Amino acid sequence: MIHRRLVPVMLAALLTLGLAACGEKKEATGEAALERVDLVLDYLPNADHAGIYAAIEEGEFKQAALDVKLRTPSDPSAPLKLLASGKADLAISYEPELLLARAKGAKLVSIGALVQRPLTSIVSLGGKDAIRRPAELEGKRVGTSGIPYQDAYLKTILQNAGADPERVRPVNVGFSLVPALLTKRVDATLGMFWNVEGVQLRLQDRKPVILRMDEVGVPTYNELVIVAREADVRSRGPVLRRVMRALARGHQHLREDIDSGVDAVVKANPDLKASLQRAQVQATLPVFFPRDKTKPFGYQREQDWQRYSQWMEENEIIEDAGVGQRAFTNEFLPGEGI
Repeated sequence: MIHRRLVPVMLAALLTLGLAACGEKKEATGEAALERVDLVLDYLPNADHAGIYAAIEEGEFKQAALDVKLRTPSDPSAPLKLLASGKADLAISYEPELLLARAKGAKLVSIGALVQRPLTSIVSLGGKDAIRRPAELEGKRVGTSGIPYQDAYLKTILQNAGADPERVRPVNVGFSLVPALLTKRVDATLGMFWNVEGVQLRLQDRKPVILRMDEVGVPTYNELVIVAREADVRSRGPVLRRVMRALARGHQHLREDIDSGVDAVVKANPDLKASLQRAQVQATLPVFFPRDKTKPFGYQREQDWQRYSQWMEENEIIEDAGVGQRAFTNEFLPGEGI
């Protein structure tokens, strides 16, 4: 249940961020000197980053007087650490990871959603043993990556379905989710992305059955967000605004011509297969944009952040849902701000 007392506090906090970040709204053009921005990805270049690479390929960052340099992390926990320590200007991370970092005192803020809905899923293979409803997980082995909040997802999903969590056997398989499923070490996995591994399994004719987190009881959240330091939110508003404008245009290019991002991603990561990336980007395309078509690219819903933060507190993942009160701002999105 959402605490009503959080609503006015969150609104006040967001207004404070907006006032602090507002200032000169005129955005520089490509004629100005380019300003360097180091952006750390959450992982190796893949379908989730197609709009970012499209923005680079189409010259949108240069048009916004920005020299954006993309970096890949050494491990999934690195982006926010690099950002907090001042070794990067922006980072791509996950909403749950940002809330965990803030709970530990990190002064970081999401300035836009890159992927608007959860990608994490429960996946099983087609056939007579496929898991088509959460209640069918009873008596089954479920492979996980051992991430605490994903274990809490499983518990929430089972309780929501009226199933007994004690009758489900979680198996920590690390990041070997696909091999564990294909070798039948587990009956299903929780942790694969429906737009990545799900698409790959489908193209391999494995007939995956996919249950998405926000469709089986977990509060919706932004799978990927663009994160900045609180200090930069207050002092570098015009730069952050130009970044978000360029990203919005890059994703519009992707929507109009999917190959504008696919080709650039494959060029950045030659180990990828172009045909698979095209299918994965096509699957991801709808969730790059808000469901409410009146909202701009990157828009973040206050009620979703609030509800997900409360869920984390209720599941003892964070001690206080209040860490989400200033976890995001829409101030720098096209058409937003004061």
